[in-house]
Amino acid sequence: MTRATLSRLPACLGTGGWLARAMPLAFRGSLNLGARCSSVATAIVAHQQYHAIRARRLCSSSAGGVNPRPQAPPPSVTIDNQTYATDSWFNIPPNVLSATSRQLHLQQDHPVAITRQILERVFPKPKFTTYNTHPPVVSTYQNFDSLGFPADHPGRSKSDTYYISRSTLLRTHTSAHQKQTFAFSNDASPGYLISADVYRRDEIDRCHYPVFHQMEGALTWDRRTVAGGDLAGAVWKDLEALPKHDIHVGDSNPAFHPKRNPLQIGHHTPSEAEAVAAHLKKSLEAMAVEIITRAREAAVASGISPQDAEQEEPLRVRWVEAYFPFTTPSWELEVFYGGDWLEVLGCGVVKQSLLVDAGTPCRVGWAFGIGLERIAMLLFNIPDIRLFWSRDERFLSQFAGLSAAVDKADFSGLRRFQPFSRFPECYKDVSFWLRSVSAAGGNTHGVGADDFHENDIMEIVREVAGDDVEDVRLVDEFTHPRTGRKSLCYRVNYRSLERTMTNEEVNAMHERVREKLVDRFRVELR
Repeated sequence: MTRATLSRLPACLGTGGWLARAMPLAFRGSLNLGARCSSVATAIVAHQQYHAIRARRLCSSSAGGVNPRPQAPPPSVTIDNQTYATDSWFNIPPNVLSATSRQLHLQQDHPVAITRQILERVFPKPKFTTYNTHPPVVSTYQNFDSLGFPADHPGRSKSDTYYISRSTLLRTHTSAHQKQTFAFSNDASPGYLISADVYRRDEIDRCHYPVFHQMEGALTWDRRTVAGGDLAGAVWKDLEALPKHDIHVGDSNPAFHPKRNPLQIGHHTPSEAEAVAAHLKKSLEAMAVEIITRAREAAVASGISPQDAEQEEPLRVRWVEAYFPFTTPSWELEVFYGGDWLEVLGCGVVKQSLLVDAGTPCRVGWAFGIGLERIAMLLFNIPDIRLFWSRDERFLSQFAGLSAAVDKADFSGLRRFQPFSRFPECYKDVSFWLRSVSAAGGNTHGVGADDFHENDIMEIVREVAGDDVEDVRLVDEFTHPRTGRKSLCYRVNYRSLERTMTNEEVNAMHERVREKLVDRFRVELR
């Protein structure tokens, strides 16, 4: 992939996979702390800085003492025509609740839906059955317990997940439906694809949004039906029928490693694990080829010269070992473009305990997860994730007619997104002291689940400004040498995608942010 072809892609593209938030929660993508990262290298540095800052920062979700002023939840909420009772765990803001009805992955001619269609063609029926209409509300058992997440996993905290009640939540990943979907597996349709909207409390920048869309896929083989009971032989035979490619693939690690990437001893033989891993990798390499091929075609159709869109540097992919709670051995697939390696997806051999729990103990298989917005940003060169939620015809009309064309394998209409305007930004800072009784504010004794978390300020800003905020960043932190109290300063970049905002309306929004911080977390403004 040439620099000329893809140098203008969003720097924060990454895996967005099964749980793209906190390793090892699952497939985390590259993060963009500064919303205007101008290069892939900058995004990778930002990704590393993010984890370093988050590790030492105030915002431990297990710290306690702030006791934010309780917000009375509604007695119930209705989502997807179902009514659910709430309790004290309810923490879903109105803007997220309203998004549950959008289902962008099903909207005709929407870039997220078009991306889904393109990827579904790589895994066609009848071998793969598609499930695109699962309701977004799941139980904590479905979302966490059925997949082996420990009880103290940070992904379960209210600072990371949107809860309706202690036992009910908005799914944080499509894997919440894994167990029930594996139960449907049969020889006629041994594979599946799930596409759905998923929900997470997260930072604010051009590549993160509290609602996004994932695709998850899996393929299994039944020991009882393969010829001669030779599972490995059946998998290798299926592999020979997969599409061939000539891309360079880096894969220096063994199919499994006893410490780094263990075999499921007692469930799979070494030859079986090696065969399933090879089939998985070859299948997903084909998907990577499809994605990059369509991105190149869209670039050429938008005026990039074919010479630039072809290969000054050949398309390369590589496999790196990874850890995920519900697969082992596991890997991430990275693609080289613009001079850097970027994560695309996460995958692995399905843990046999999950298949046993699903009532299909004789099946063995693989699974992967990928973020649709991240791939759509690459395909169409879309610079800001908020655009996917725009109802502006200047955005939506650029994709008119593509869903029907892609269904017929006609990709000639793919084009890069053409920005229709860039409205001015408006920066406002908010500085405050955390309460000294907080662990985040300097109290190192006693911890609890209600301490201030960085995602709390993100939620307040989103609640007030909606899609009129582009990013929020921590720009300064200070700990008083005598009292140990901590002061934080966040910079909010207000910018609409559709109009120029007046300084007066931005000031009014920012003042509401300040008021809500004081009211909800009793901080002391500076």
